[in-house]
Amino acid sequence: MDTLHATFFSLPVVWHNALVTLLTFVYVFSVPPLMDYLVTNHSLPRDISRKITHICAGSTIIFLPLFVDGDWSQYLNITVFAVWTLLLIQKGLFAADDDQAVKTMTRTGNKQELLKGTLYFVIVAMICGTIYYKQPAGVLAMAILGWGDGLAPIIGTRYGKMKYHILSDKSVEGSLAFLVGSLCAALFFVHLIVPESFNVGKIVLIALIATIVEGVSPKEVDNLTIPLAVIAAYRFL
Repeated sequence: MDTLHATFFSLPVVWHNALVTLLTFVYVFSVPPLMDYLVTNHSLPRDISRKITHICAGSTIIFLPLFVDGDWSQYLNITVFAVWTLLLIQKGLFAADDDQAVKTMTRTGNKQELLKGTLYFVIVAMICGTIYYKQPAGVLAMAILGWGDGLAPIIGTRYGKMKYHILSDKSVEGSLAFLVGSLCAALFFVHLIVPESFNVGKIVLIALIATIVEGVSPKEVDNLTIPLAVIAAYRFL
């Protein structure tokens, strides 16, 4: 990928990328307190706050075009997820029941949930930000995981009438929401970040594969199975 030369205020590349990293921290760390406020003061359901947080985390890749390539500091893009990895381990083991992250990022209020799906998510984000940095497979994995898996439970839980069960309870309505959310997000983020790889037919097919994988995946591991399926599908299609 060609190195970009324009930096904020003509800063050296490392300081430019550090500044972009700071912006990702402001963005990511503003979401949990906002969700906590809405849950506590405006009766936002916990499951919705959790999935909004999930979608916002997946959307962190919107900052990738701001990172200048060709310098080690491009990998600072994963710093916020590395910090969250440590926080999730700490909170999953030692947090109080009224901890902000526990209230807004778990289904049941059990802190140990943070050591499962949520932790898997940030690990996947770090892999996509390093091994698959600004590559279509990584962009697709984060876009589909963030938006598809974020919208599916919200729609499925509230409007799902046509239920099915393979390894966990799902609904046709939720799966359709996954497909629509995945497809819209994938098209947007691929066009934004790696426009040279924008292929509508391939993206549609990968979104369909991801939808099938999500439909057959247990709830606790879909944050792993979905990105793995997306990356594998991109490689072999």
